[in-house]
Amino acid sequence: MFNSLVICPDQELSARLEEALAATGHVSVARVMDRYPGAVELVRSLRVQGAEILFLSFDSVAEALDTVKALEGEASSVQVIAIHRQMDPEVLRESMRSGVREFLVDPFDHHAVKESLVHIKALLERRPASFESTNDIFSFLPSKAGAGASTLALNVSAALARKPGTSVLLSDFDLNSGMMRFMMKLSNTYSVTDAIENSTRMDDQLWPQLVSKFEQLEVLNAGPVNPSYRIEPGQIRNLVAFIRRNYKVVCFDLSGNLERYSIELMQESKRVFMVCTPEVSSLHLAREKLQFLKKIDLHSQVSILLNRVPKKPLFTKSQVEDILGAPVATIFPNDYHGVNSALTKGTVVTLASELGRAIAHFGDSLVEEKNPERANGKRKFLEFFTTPAETVASNG
Repeated sequence: MFNSLVICPDQELSARLEEALAATGHVSVARVMDRYPGAVELVRSLRVQGAEILFLSFDSVAEALDTVKALEGEASSVQVIAIHRQMDPEVLRESMRSGVREFLVDPFDHHAVKESLVHIKALLERRPASFESTNDIFSFLPSKAGAGASTLALNVSAALARKPGTSVLLSDFDLNSGMMRFMMKLSNTYSVTDAIENSTRMDDQLWPQLVSKFEQLEVLNAGPVNPSYRIEPGQIRNLVAFIRRNYKVVCFDLSGNLERYSIELMQESKRVFMVCTPEVSSLHLAREKLQFLKKIDLHSQVSILLNRVPKKPLFTKSQVEDILGAPVATIFPNDYHGVNSALTKGTVVTLASELGRAIAHFGDSLVEEKNPERANGKRKFLEFFTTPAETVASNG
């Protein structure tokens, strides 16, 4: 099944096209635009929909040619099929000069439509339509309730979002007791469950209604407590595919209950951060969960975030690694007052604090992983930017 976008100011023509495409059983029309969009909107819409085919009206030849030209940069692998009310030789000639090789005319003969799709299929098999899709997905998994995974997920996400040119989404998938909406004092009543239920028809008009803005960070909250809600693997994959295309970094805050959908999210993640404290009970549960994750081949993606570490901890970093059999990625100092102050204000832990600096440094390390050229002595692009010296994000 091909995913497609239709640009056609003539609503009657686009309706007949949709009917003809539906009859083939091979094309899904994700969105119909009744005007010619600008270049930025065009590419964004194609990326959001994951469109492989663009059905483009040549009703306005000049605007259609501008649209084709706009594809040349970021979406040149999307296949274009021109549509028109009649076989106009001049319009056909202009479309072919622009590189469009398929031309359909009303009333969209079934055989002609199928023949065009056969040609397009061959082209897509040789050069599949593709859009930039991030692999920087990080899951935060608590060893036990209250370990501070939500605090770190929010703070790290917000620290990353402050970096120029870095779009970040934080999704709260703790349907048992998701805290993000409370921590950030969000008023949006839409949630993860709405995104899941609309995952097959998500677009750039619906998505902005579901997410909330927190400083530069975008947040999809968990909504009211709903432990009985069931999420199917296919729904997760559809939603994550959409998110990958639209953000540079994605962070998932998980419940720690190892639900089926949480495992799906961890499998989609580049890294899974097990958040635990240096307390014996937290370390014990962390080890139990690590053993489970090893059984399902996720252990290689897991590292430990040791949280709320006092000045004189009971266990050293190396001892924790020996106990858990997993690397400790970083240590976060205990800052009970700072975290609770941020919670009360619905804001973030300040960069001036020891915890804030540790969070900023950890966020930098995640971004740096994308650019191993530093080892070759090359200066990375992001190093030309400075981290704002005001505040860093945090939550509990």
